[in-house]
Amino acid sequence: MTRRDLIQKVLIGGTTLLVIPSVLNSCTKDGNADNNGGGGDGGNSLTLDLTNPTYAALNSVGGSVVAQNIIVANTSAGYIALDSICTHQGCTISYSSTSNNFPCPCHGSVYSVTGSVVNGPATVALKSYQVSKSGNILTIAL
Repeated sequence: MTRRDLIQKVLIGGTTLLVIPSVLNSCTKDGNADNNGGGGDGGNSLTLDLTNPTYAALNSVGGSVVAQNIIVANTSAGYIALDSICTHQGCTISYSSTSNNFPCPCHGSVYSVTGSVVNGPATVALKSYQVSKSGNILTIAL
């Protein structure tokens, strides 16, 4: 191995060690994000104050909001919270109150109220979260 080959390999390896971790880290959820969407302990729950105009849609059956990549919907059966990012290619899903499901606008995947896939191309279910209500405060356990 020549000196030139050695230097090239060291530079390529060093660059790889610097670039790859930052690229991988940019694709993950931020574990240090503020999780108190309107109050709360900021730890392992997300709280939504239904008197806040940002979350006013949740006061009516059929309404939904997305907060911190979680879609919360007020259904006839109660409040539902699911990951809002489609497991197929990362688009943000919505809530269809007429169909009582969560369609993805990008490629047609549809998820049930439990987060399971009803229609592909997605094959992986959405994570669901427990929701509780006390007065005008919704708490989503993360």
